[in-house]
Amino acid sequence: MKIAPLLRGLLVALTAACGAILPATAHADGGFITLTIYKAGWIIGGSGGSGMLHFHGRAYPLSTGGLDWGLVFGGSRTVLRGRVSNIWRPSDVEGVYGAAGAGLAVGRGVRGIVLTNQKGAVLELSGEQIGLLANVDLSGLAITIR
Repeated sequence: MKIAPLLRGLLVALTAACGAILPATAHADGGFITLTIYKAGWIIGGSGGSGMLHFHGRAYPLSTGGLDWGLVFGGSRTVLRGRVSNIWRPSDVEGVYGAAGAGLAVGRGVRGIVLTNQKGAVLELSGEQIGLLANVDLSGLAITIR
C-alpha cells in the first residue's frame, strides 16, 4: 500500500518538471516571411532588398543588405518565401544571418536555404532566382525592420 503515495509523489514531481521545462519553449512562436534580394558582384559582391514579416496578424516591412566574399560574378534577383520560427517578438528576426554556399544561375533557377541569426530565429526559405550569377562564397545577410 506504500506504492500509491510513492506513485503520486513521482507524478507530482514529473508534472512540476514538465511545467518548468515547457514554458521556456512554449512562448516561442513563428510567422511567415517574404524577401526580395538583388545581388551583384565581381569577386566581392553585395546584396540589398526588402521583404515582409507576417507575425500575429500584422505585417512588418523589412530591409536586407549584405556582403559576399569569394568567387562572385554577375547579378541576380531572388524572391524567397517561407517560415520563420523560434521568435518571441518581431524584432527577433533582426540580425545577421551567415551562409557559405555555391551556386549557378543562368536565367531562372530554384533556391532553398535555412539560416539562423544570433537571437536564434530560424528562416526556412525557398524561391526563385533570376539572372546570371556564379558564386562560391561566404555571405552575410542583415535583416532589419523598417
